[in-house]
Amino acid sequence: MMKRRKLLFGTAAVTASAFVPMARAQQVLTVGLIPSEDSRAMIANSQAMMDMLSKALGFAVKPFVAADYNGVIEALRSKRLDVAYLGPFSYVLGATVADIEAFAVAETKKAGRTFYYSQIVTHKDTGIKTVADLKGKTFAFVDPSSTSGHLFPKAGLMKLGFNTDKDFGRVIFSGSHDSSAIAVQNKKVDAAAIADRILDAAVSKGLVKREDLVEVWKSDPIPESPTVWRKDLPADLKTRVQAAFLQVKNIPWSDQGELNGFHPTNDAAYNIIRDTAKVLNLDLRKMK
Repeated sequence: MMKRRKLLFGTAAVTASAFVPMARAQQVLTVGLIPSEDSRAMIANSQAMMDMLSKALGFAVKPFVAADYNGVIEALRSKRLDVAYLGPFSYVLGATVADIEAFAVAETKKAGRTFYYSQIVTHKDTGIKTVADLKGKTFAFVDPSSTSGHLFPKAGLMKLGFNTDKDFGRVIFSGSHDSSAIAVQNKKVDAAAIADRILDAAVSKGLVKREDLVEVWKSDPIPESPTVWRKDLPADLKTRVQAAFLQVKNIPWSDQGELNGFHPTNDAAYNIIRDTAKVLNLDLRKMK
């Protein structure tokens, strides 16, 4: 799937006494970046986010480069961080070892929503119309760790009684959603799993023709990555942090274009992730 914006957020009082009301306490919001590119570039590219949060909160916001998602979860568990941006599977894992809760989710202008779908599509010339018709056919997943390009469609097929290890004639991992779409368009494979928004983009770019494709299966809505906080944060701090996030908008958002804004969310929105992990018997420690 697409590259996720890898941020984590922590707060720490600098000079405040425990007896000083939070509104009067000098605060620093520490924003961590999980490096997927040059660390200095990531910090520079995230400055607009830092500035908006700082303005909304009324105290300084500083970036911090972190190592990986496991480190973020441990920092939350040990109360060295207060707020973090996690992938859906990382959040579900984190909630089993740390007392955390999702509270906000991002919406980009490009997507216009806070969820997406996984689809299985085929070329109209194959004659495939149902999941049962996939038996014995060649099939393309994207990558073993891809949420919409492998995990969700595999779980969806398994729920319908389709054995993905035995019932396909041949299975490949294409390496990207675009490659899967092109393979279907050019009849290199009979069917493929792909994220709906990436398929839309492939059609817009002229990589595939919408009229040539048939949708065989579609997932339930898959939630985007959540921003989470520790449940034991003071209620007034939670209110201010959520309000600050809900004010952040119209800034560059990683490789996803421009951020429309954040929306409130909750833990229950990620039960579909838990259900999928259970069906697949996933080791969540290896997920992002």
